[in-house]
Amino acid sequence: MPLTPLDIHNKEFHKGLRGYVEAEVDEFLDQVVRDYEALIKENSHLKEQVESLTAQLEHYRHLESTLQNTLIVAQETAEEVKTSARKEADLIVREAQLEADRLIKAAEARIGDLQDAAEQLRKQLQIFRAKVRSMLESQLALLDADWGLEEPDPPSWPPPAGAAQTPAAGETAAAGDPLDD
Repeated sequence: MPLTPLDIHNKEFHKGLRGYVEAEVDEFLDQVVRDYEALIKENSHLKEQVESLTAQLEHYRHLESTLQNTLIVAQETAEEVKTSARKEADLIVREAQLEADRLIKAAEARIGDLQDAAEQLRKQLQIFRAKVRSMLESQLALLDADWGLEEPDPPSWPPPAGAAQTPAAGETAAAGDPLDD
């Protein structure tokens, strides 16, 4: 058991003929030296441990600081990535909307062109029908018209009295015809 400061303070040596007993004093001093050496070694060991633990603590504090900074940078980077992704998504949506609007306008223009072409075709069809109708009506009128091929009503014989006979259209009176007399 190591000596305590109180043990050292209260130690009394027996007095011999010539003072304290030298062997007891030497033994006590040897005990003090041993305990003191043990304390010095323990103190030195504890100082080394403190230094080692202080160095580890400093290392861990530095590591913690680095991790905190890394975490902050990671969070900032994540926010930047999110922001960038949102901006890119918005840009893609806007471009898609513009493309859709362009396609709709192009389709509407194409529909307008096709409607105009259809209207032109209707008008041309009406004009063609009117021309064909007019041509058919004129052909029918020609068919219905007297082309001179119909025979005239035969004259009644004897002609009525006092009526002068005139040659029919296209006929000429022949010389010596009994009717000329």
